[in-house]
Amino acid sequence: MNLLDTVVQDENTSSLDKDWWRGAVIYQIYPRSFQDSNNDGVGDLAGIIHRLPHVADLGVDAIWISPFFRSPMLDFGYDVSDYRDVDPMFGSLGDFDALVVRAHELGLKVLIDLVLSHTSHLHPWFQESRSSHDNAKADWYVWADPKPDGTPPNNWLSIFGGSAWAWDGERMQYYQHNFLTEQPDLNLHNELVQQELLDVVRYWLERGVDGFRLDTINFYFHDPKLRDNPALKPEERNDTIAPSVNPYNWQDHKYDKNQPENLEFLKRFRAVLDEFPAATAVGEVGDAQYGLEIQAAYTAGNERVHMCYDFAFLSAVQPTGTRVANVLRKFEDTIGDGWACWAFSNHDVARHPTRWNLGDDAKKLYAAMLLCMRGSVCLYQGEELGLTEAYVAYEDLQDPYGIRFWPKFKGRDGCRTPIPWVSDNRNGGFSDAKPWLPMAMEHLHRSVFEQEREENSTLNFYKAMIRFRGAHLALRKGSFEIVECRDDYLSFIREHDGTRVFCAFNLANMAQPMTLPEGDWREDKGAPFEPLTTDRGITLPPYHAYFGVDDKT
Repeated sequence: MNLLDTVVQDENTSSLDKDWWRGAVIYQIYPRSFQDSNNDGVGDLAGIIHRLPHVADLGVDAIWISPFFRSPMLDFGYDVSDYRDVDPMFGSLGDFDALVVRAHELGLKVLIDLVLSHTSHLHPWFQESRSSHDNAKADWYVWADPKPDGTPPNNWLSIFGGSAWAWDGERMQYYQHNFLTEQPDLNLHNELVQQELLDVVRYWLERGVDGFRLDTINFYFHDPKLRDNPALKPEERNDTIAPSVNPYNWQDHKYDKNQPENLEFLKRFRAVLDEFPAATAVGEVGDAQYGLEIQAAYTAGNERVHMCYDFAFLSAVQPTGTRVANVLRKFEDTIGDGWACWAFSNHDVARHPTRWNLGDDAKKLYAAMLLCMRGSVCLYQGEELGLTEAYVAYEDLQDPYGIRFWPKFKGRDGCRTPIPWVSDNRNGGFSDAKPWLPMAMEHLHRSVFEQEREENSTLNFYKAMIRFRGAHLALRKGSFEIVECRDDYLSFIREHDGTRVFCAFNLANMAQPMTLPEGDWREDKGAPFEPLTTDRGITLPPYHAYFGVDDKT
C-alpha cells in the first residue's frame, strides 16, 4: 500500500513549500532512548508516538529518527540487515506508518536515517557476495586481494580502530569496512548497487517520509586504484572525527572517501527526491580536513542534497566568539549557494554542555546563538533539557567504540542514555524495566515534567527561542554578516527582504558594553532575555543576548 494515498493531505501550507527545510529546526530522536512502550528496556516507535506532543510543543519543524531497520545491533542500527523492514525491537512497519501519520497531524515532517555506505555483515547481499568470486552480487562490496605477503591491500584505517580491511576466509579476499568489521562497505561504483539503494529511497518516500538524514555521506565511494592515504603532519592532526587515541587521525583520507564520483550519485539521489512533493535530505560530512569544501560541493545548485553538516561545532574545541565567527565566515566564503545544517550535539559526540563546560545561563545563550545562525538547525533529544554527558560505568557500556578505547575514550554511551520524563521514578518514566543504558541520576531533576512547571527552565527557554526564530524570516532564511567578534563576544546581522535583525551575544560571565551598528534599531522584546535599555550604549549582562530589528527599507 502506498501511504501517500492515506497520509493526511490537508496539512498546513508549509507542507506544500518545497523550501520548508531552509532554516528549519530538526529534532533528532534516538529511538532506543526516547520512550519504551512495552517495558523491555529499549525505546521503540510506539514510544515515539506517545511522546510526539512534547516534540511538537517545542515548535520544531521536523523530526529525524535514527535507524530502526532490521539489524544485529552491533552498531545499534547503523549496521543494517534489511533496509525495508523495522527491527522487531522497535515495532513493526505498521507502527512506523502510524508514527508518520501522527507526526503529520502534529505538523511535524519526518526524516529517517539512511545508511547507504555500508550494511551489516548479516545482510543477504553480503552473504551472497562473499560466497564466491562470480555470483550475482560478487562486486556489490569492496573486495581486494592481499599483498603478496598476505597483508591488507593498503594502509586505509577504520574509524573504529585498526585496519579498514578484514580477511574473509570463505572468499579468500579482504573486504573494506570504514567502521566495525561487521559493517562491510558497499561498492557504489557498481551501478546495480546504486539502483538498489535508490529503490530503497523511493520505498520510504512512498511510505510517507519527508526526507532523509544521510549517514556518512562522503564515504559512499572509494578510490578504485586503492592507493595509500598520505600521512598528515602531527600539527595537522585533530580529533574532530575520531578520538585522539585513534591513529585514524594520522592520515589525510584522500582515497578512502571524498571521491568525485559521489557527485553524480547525489544527482541521481536528488532526482528521486524530486519525484515527491517537498522531500529533502541532510548529509553528514565526516571529515576533519575538507568538511566545508565538501558541504559546498554536495549542496551546490539544485541537483544534489539540500543541506549538509560537518563537525565544526561537534568537536571539543571551545566555541569562543572568535572561533564561531571564523567558522561562519569561512562557511559563507566557501558554500556559495549551498546550505548548512548546524548542530552542537548528536548521538555520536559528548553532549555539548559537558564538552564546553557550560552552566545553565551559558547553555541558554549558546542555544540562542545556534538558533540565529544562517542555516538549518538540528537539536538532539535532551538538549532542550540542558542534559549533560552521563557517566556510564565500564560494566554498563554498550558501545563497541568505547569498549575498545576505554578509559581514554569512553565511547558514545554517555550521550545516549534515556530521556528523563519525570523525576519521581528511578528510570525517569522511560521504562518500568531496566533500561538498556542506565538512567543518569543527575538527569532526573531536569525531567520534562519538572521543567514544564518552571518558568525559567532550559526547556521553556528553548520553546521561546524557537518561537522567536520562527517569527523572523530573516533568522530562518536571511543573509548573514559578522559585525564584531572577540573571544567573549559575537554580533552579526541577518537580513531578509529589507528587514534586518541584529544579534549580539555576551559569552562572558561578566557584563560588557555593546554598541549598535548604524541603523534605526528597536529592541525586539519577544526574545527570551530580559529587555535592555534602548540607548546607543548598551550594557549586556553576563551570558545575555540582544536582538534589534531595523525594518525600514
